[in-house]
Amino acid sequence: MDFDFSFHYQDKIPREEPAYWFIFRQEKILAATEGNNTKPLLMQGGDLPALDTDRALHIGRLDGVDCYALADDAPEGLVLPHTEWVGLRRSAGRFDEQMFHIYGRARQLLLWAENNRYCGRCGNRTALKTEERCFLCPSCGLAAYPRLSPAVIVSIVRDGKLLLATSARFQVRMFSVLAGFVEPGECLEECVRREIREETGLEVKNIRYFKSQPWPFPDSLMVGFTSEYAGGELKIDGREIVEAGWYGPDELPAIPGKISIARALIDRFIEQYARTA
Repeated sequence: MDFDFSFHYQDKIPREEPAYWFIFRQEKILAATEGNNTKPLLMQGGDLPALDTDRALHIGRLDGVDCYALADDAPEGLVLPHTEWVGLRRSAGRFDEQMFHIYGRARQLLLWAENNRYCGRCGNRTALKTEERCFLCPSCGLAAYPRLSPAVIVSIVRDGKLLLATSARFQVRMFSVLAGFVEPGECLEECVRREIREETGLEVKNIRYFKSQPWPFPDSLMVGFTSEYAGGELKIDGREIVEAGWYGPDELPAIPGKISIARALIDRFIEQYARTA
């Protein structure tokens, strides 16, 4: 299903017109349930008496309807008919991909607001600007815009096999392509080479852009690349990566779900090399 989402910004909370509400409690969202699908709540702000809707953040418009993100601070947690609390990351497969990214945007903006209520320079209370999405310190003038942390994610192919690795950080044991955050002063291609060299001891060539994806855990922008093995022996440090190996298209281990760019890179490999296997 395709949605028309715009990044329109406004700083006021309408109470009369229905709006989509993206309500979070830590990493869980309160979603309307419809079969095995989840969707945001469509209601008036006045229908949420247990929550302080004055703290809501406008995140855009979905099919012409305003969207707001709000953290649930009710002591026992908000309870509404025909809704349930759903883990955004663990239940990603229940979301349409576009809707998943809208929920992710809501979560990122809530974390940004939580982390910038006070000025990081002088400690005074900040205020949300009316004309743009920015917290401004009235004392020293420091401006805090939503944070994005760029990271690269890359597939490496050698003789028709794909390098996959598993990390001790993964909540569920699975194998994925390599990824890492971009350093200050580093271009994306340099980051690809450095991350691969640091994590596996390998060198790569023919680095090509694939596509990008926002990833709200907590505020990443994943930039995908494909590459080919150029040299080196596979060596892992046992800390960041605990196991790695080369896999053909018909011998893959457990891999990430369909909604991630990691899976898109793996599917691209399968599509290309299953034909020639």
